[in-house]
Amino acid sequence: MGYWYRRSFSIFFFLAVTLASTLSSAAGSIKNGSAVYKRECAECHTMKDGTNKKGPSIFRLIGRKAGTIANYDYSDAIKGSGIVWSTEKLDQYIKNPNKLVPGGKMKYEGLSSAKSREDLIAYLLFFSE
Repeated sequence: MGYWYRRSFSIFFFLAVTLASTLSSAAGSIKNGSAVYKRECAECHTMKDGTNKKGPSIFRLIGRKAGTIANYDYSDAIKGSGIVWSTEKLDQYIKNPNKLVPGGKMKYEGLSSAKSREDLIAYLLFFSE
């Protein structure tokens, strides 16, 4: 019985690792998302709660209503957008902020790479839980 137990455990472990790897790649890479954040977002946004730069903190962004961080002067466009940041809305916004929220203050042309957006969103999700 010990042999079958070890063999079953090895097969289960292999399948679990394979599944986790597949789900991670399907949902984006947190590690790659960190690099995207540093390259595309860190100049204007922080991942610190209660700390803003040119843009508001994006710590715990997913699930938050747009335009609601204290001590940040949002545009009327973002405050009136009614957006609650989901992964889908965030993907649309990162792709083309001015299309989703015309008249917003964000001076960013957008991120065209779907993979980079997916990775960035995985990174933001990690800091939203």
